[in-house]
Amino acid sequence: MYIRLDRAHTALPVALGIVTLASVVVLFVWDAAPRLFPAKSHDYIGAFSLAMIAIAYLVYQAAHRPSAKELAKAILLAVAFLFWAANQLWPDSPYATLYNDIAIALFVLDVFLVIVGWPAESADESFAETDSDAEA
Repeated sequence: MYIRLDRAHTALPVALGIVTLASVVVLFVWDAAPRLFPAKSHDYIGAFSLAMIAIAYLVYQAAHRPSAKELAKAILLAVAFLFWAANQLWPDSPYATLYNDIAIALFVLDVFLVIVGWPAESADESFAETDSDAEA
């Protein structure tokens, strides 16, 4: 069952999210003026943003004490972000394409699970959907 938390319990995931958003702003600054940054910094900034949002999401989910199935789905999504981060961090690695393909597969699986309604107890709040049965 999804638990709505007070501010004290959401403070850490929100703080991590703010750090992540700040790193995205830095990424756009790099896009506007790459000469201001060291070589290869874009790879690190992009990887940092992706890894941080994965961590923030896991901390957020853990605070809500989801069911085992919902936690597994949250971990699946976080791992997808981490593989995407690995692809950004090591674009010249012989495994970069594999990291990217694993990320794609996990993102596709995550959205597919939302479409088929798994886990059943999930209200799909991450997609701003509402449980029509609860509203009636």
